[in-house]
Amino acid sequence: MKKNNLLLFILLSVLILSTACDLPGLSGSPKAKKNIKVSALATSESQIMAYMIKDLIEHDGPDDYNVSIINNLGSATIQHNALQNGDADISSTRYTGTDLVGALNHKPIREPEKAMQVTQHLFNTKYKHTFFNSYGFENTFAFMVTKQTAKKYHLKKVSDLQKVKDKVKVGTDTTWIKRGGDGYAPFKHYYGFGFKQLKPMQIGLVYDALKNKKLDVALGYTTDGRISAYHLVVLKDDKHFFPPYDASAVAPNQALTQNPKIKRALKKLEGKISTSQMQQLNYEADGQGKEPALIAQEFLEKHHYFDSKKENN
Repeated sequence: MKKNNLLLFILLSVLILSTACDLPGLSGSPKAKKNIKVSALATSESQIMAYMIKDLIEHDGPDDYNVSIINNLGSATIQHNALQNGDADISSTRYTGTDLVGALNHKPIREPEKAMQVTQHLFNTKYKHTFFNSYGFENTFAFMVTKQTAKKYHLKKVSDLQKVKDKVKVGTDTTWIKRGGDGYAPFKHYYGFGFKQLKPMQIGLVYDALKNKKLDVALGYTTDGRISAYHLVVLKDDKHFFPPYDASAVAPNQALTQNPKIKRALKKLEGKISTSQMQQLNYEADGQGKEPALIAQEFLEKHHYFDSKKENN
């Protein structure tokens, strides 16, 4: 009787262990996912691009990668430092004009192709980072006014502001006033005039202040969705002062070597989004209150995640 009980106990033990081995997490160590961190600025544009990168990486390798967004970083410098310190693996939006005079401490280059070539070369040699080809849009500085103000003062180009420089209230991002290269001091030298009333403020407030007539002129960005939402007039940079600000992703070479799917995902986005398209996507966020994650997902789904076979159909 004792032998039968012992045999029964052994059989039950084997059955329990066999069942347990089939349970998740007990059939051996599961394959660890690779954690990828994508940084984004505190702008709709940067966040939309960060979510596109996230979705593309997960779409091409959902079982291998766990992608998270580091949101609302304050500047390109903070994004750059995050890559340098290993706190991020990808910068979602970097701009040639910003990084040339910032991270690279280089003088501005006003020819777009040359600016991109120099930026890519110096990022690779100085930091061992890959500065990818442009997404297809540039987000450069631009002076803008309401239609009423344009009509009142006959404003079409930046040079036209000289005749009203002492009359108009001008709002600008705080950082532009202090910038070298393409900031306020070089602007005054290049165009030959400055403004009597220049008010530094957070960039997100500039457009609303212009719309609500608390400002006459604002220095904004060409892809901002509020340009079309508020029916603003962008003044032509007739002396070509502002350098190109082509938008790209940046990632350390080591991260790309260790995670080849990241490189494939980022390459998919090169040249795929025009300035007008980005302005529309930004408007969906800033003008219609849509979440950047949803905007990114809908855009990628519309373009079949830039799968070459489906795109060609």
